[in-house]
Parts: sequence; C-alpha cells; structure tokens
Amino acid sequence: MKSELLGMLTPHGQEHLLAFWDQLNPRQRESLAGQIRAIDFDLVRRLYEQRERQGNFRQLADRAGPPRAFRLDASQNRFTPEQARDRGNQAAADGELGVILVAGGQGTRLGFDHPKGMFCIGPVSGKTLFQIHVEKIIAKARRYCIPHAPREACEGADVVLPAPPARGACGVHSGGVRIPLYLMTSPATHDETVAFFAEHDRFGLAEEDLHIFCQGTMPAVDAATGRVLLESPGRIATSPDGHGGMLAALVRSGALRDIERRGIRHLFYFQVDNPLVDICGPEFVGYHLLASSELSSQVIAKRDPLERVGNVVEVDDRLMVIEYSDLPDDAAARRNPDGSLAIWAGSIAVHVMDAALLRRLSVAADALPFHVARKKVACIDSSGNRIEPREPNAIKFERFIFDLMPSARNAIVVEVDPQRAFAPLKNASGAKEDTPESVRAQLSALHREWLRQAGAEVGDDVPVEIGPLFALDAEELATKLPPGTRITKPTYFG
Repeated sequence: MKSELLGMLTPHGQEHLLAFWDQLNPRQRESLAGQIRAIDFDLVRRLYEQRERQGNFRQLADRAGPPRAFRLDASQNRFTPEQARDRGNQAAADGELGVILVAGGQGTRLGFDHPKGMFCIGPVSGKTLFQIHVEKIIAKARRYCIPHAPREACEGADVVLPAPPARGACGVHSGGVRIPLYLMTSPATHDETVAFFAEHDRFGLAEEDLHIFCQGTMPAVDAATGRVLLESPGRIATSPDGHGGMLAALVRSGALRDIERRGIRHLFYFQVDNPLVDICGPEFVGYHLLASSELSSQVIAKRDPLERVGNVVEVDDRLMVIEYSDLPDDAAARRNPDGSLAIWAGSIAVHVMDAALLRRLSVAADALPFHVARKKVACIDSSGNRIEPREPNAIKFERFIFDLMPSARNAIVVEVDPQRAFAPLKNASGAKEDTPESVRAQLSALHREWLRQAGAEVGDDVPVEIGPLFALDAEELATKLPPGTRITKPTYFG
C-alpha cells in the first residue's frame, strides 16, 4: 500500500504525507490512505500556482453598476408585489418548490460546541434554529393543502384557540403538496446533525422529505511551499470546501437526482443562522418566476459603505458579488447624484435557483471557481511537533455559491427589509451585533408587529414568539386571534 501511495504522491512533491507511516497502526494507515486517494493533487497544485491570480477587483469595481433589482419601493418595479405573491403561491401549490439549507457551521464563536442549527434561539419557546426552520417548511406545505386549521391555547396568553389539524391531514404527511428539505452539513457537523434530527423525529417532517448530505473538503496547504499540511501523523489538515461546494455535494449524494425525480423546479436556498428568513416566501419566489430568472438573490440596502456583506453588482450585463474585503474603499463610498450609495446591494445569502441551472452547471468542471483564503492552521512539523501558528501559515481553498450568478440567465436581486428578514446569529453575548440577545429581540419585535396588525394589544417590552405552525405571517395570525386579545407577559403562540 505504501509504495502505491508514494507513486501517487511523489510526482506532486507530497510524499511527506507518509513520513509517519511506520508509526501508524493498520486502522490509521487505512484511514490516511483513504484521505490521500480522495485528494486531486493536480487540482491542488494548479490552485496553489494560481494563488495570486485573484480577480482585479479595482477594475471590476470601476465597471460595476447597480444590479437588476426589485426594490422595497415598488413604484419602479416591473411587477407589483401582489402579482409576485400570486405567482409564488401558484408555484408552491403546484409542488414546484424545494428547500436547500446550508448548515455546516459549528457554534464556536457562540461558545457552543455543536452544530449551530442546534442552538436554542426562540425568545420564549427556546426552540432551536433547526426546529424553527423545519416548522416553517411544514407550515408552508400545509398552507397549500387545507384551510388554516384552528390551534390549541397558546402558552402565556389568556386566549383559547382551536385545535391543530390531525397528522396526515395535508401533503406533508400524505399525498398533497410536499416541500422537501435538502440539508447540507460538513464533516464537523454531519453525524451530530443526523442524530439530532433522528432524536426529534425530524420535528414532524416526513422521512422521505428530509435529505441530509455532507459537503466535501479540501486540504490546507503550506502558504510558502504548497505542501499539504498534516494535522496529526495520520490525518491530513482539511476544511470544508465552502458553501459553493453544495453543487458537487448535491450530485455526489444523489440529492440532485431526487430533486429531478420529484419534479422540483425551483430551490429556495438559505443559511442556518438566520431565523427570520421567510422560507419559500411567495413574493420573492414570484419575482424570480415573473422575471424568468435562473437565480435570484435577496439583498438589503447597505447602511454603511463598508458594511461587511457581499456586494451584488452588475458588470458587463452579468450579476456578480464582490466581497467587502475585496471592494476598494473609494469604490464602496461612491454615490449617486441623489446621495445614495452606488454599490448599495448587500447579499444576505438567501437565493432562489432553478434546478435546471444546477443540472447545467453540475457538468462544468469550472462552473464555480475556488477562492484563496490565508488562514492560521494548526499542524505538525517534520518531527511531529504540534504547531499553533500566531499568523496565517496556510492557504485554504473554497467555493462560494454566489459564483453561480454570472452563469445564470436573467439573474436578479430582490430587496428586503432587514428588520423583517435578516437576523444572522454569529457572535457570542457581549459583541456589538448579531448576538443571541439581538436576534431574539428582533424576532420578538417582528412578532409584536404581527400581533398589532392582527388587532392585539402588546407592550413594547413584552417578549412574544409566534411559532410557524401557528401562523406564518400577520394575515394568518389575524384569523386566529380572538378580538380584544391583550398580552402582558411573555407568550408563545404555538
């Protein structure tokens, strides 16, 4: 086995990966051999040699214009919000929608040593991100199966509400509309995520409607030499290949075949850390379809030129993203005659993409380019000593899903209100923003707004939470609240 592996490694100058072979037991040797066989060393060499050939972002920024967009001020939009909602509702009712949830991240920055989707974020219920997202999918499917069903009494409020539909009453559990969930994990989160969903009976999602698959990895290489790093004598230092690795993982796992078998035409894509996302929101889906777009992206209007979000721009009639770290400051600060930012559209990593686009690009080897990131990577040296670098010592290679944009026909962006659609959970308590406290407060604020629109009275400082299975929006909530509802203490509607 060793001679076979050396034959693979020596032409690429990577034979150091076997330096500790004689110290390994048979199981460790088999594991290391599998890791080596999984690496495309020609690709690694090519990426390392081209590491300095990043895009000329100064030139791109100078040529960049605003993207084709549907703005919150709909006066100049080609279609009205009502037209969009009607079209989006029709697509859902016809069973054309599926969901891709990217959940490969751990809660390390939150001080939470588990998949981030397992973090409890419900401001009153304490529900996890995973549960909130899945319940939204189930509720969305039910909406197109039966009329809104009455629910039981909610927790904390002095109101009595009708009972929930019986299990099996709609397409989530029988033969009506189905919205399958394709959930992408990473090697670090996969097993725990699978176990978590099994433990909780998939939060009510039908077994055949949940597909959990794992993204791929890429080896980390020494920044000075391009040699693949060893994490330990029998383990190569690797990292997930980025959310853009989703495309290859969909194919490898068979999920893309399942999407095509089921007749899913459009996929709603989002990341796990945003509990405010309106999954398969009909207005967003409707704009995508009315514009005959292959890929549509939600954006927010940047408040600050240097806001740390990807910048969606149009260059040579194609949409693309320039990362905030690559956008020159003077280009970011450029303004229109009315004083508004010229580069205004900040990506929030929520998309609708056509299954046909994914199939077409899945056969193109370079459909999604690799990006270079210089990082600190713990490793061992030639003597087997552990190195914990203080400065970036390695190069990681990753793909980004937004690089689908330039290849998509009629790509568009749709502006959303960040207070209602974007509350990313990223930082531990005590940080300036995107903390558990700020996310819970934003959820409560939105749900208080729904309650008031539905005719209820609720104080500004009262924590409230509306479970997706109770109501997906203010309109649905209004059909369930008795007149004169008054909420004075923390209340969960679910």
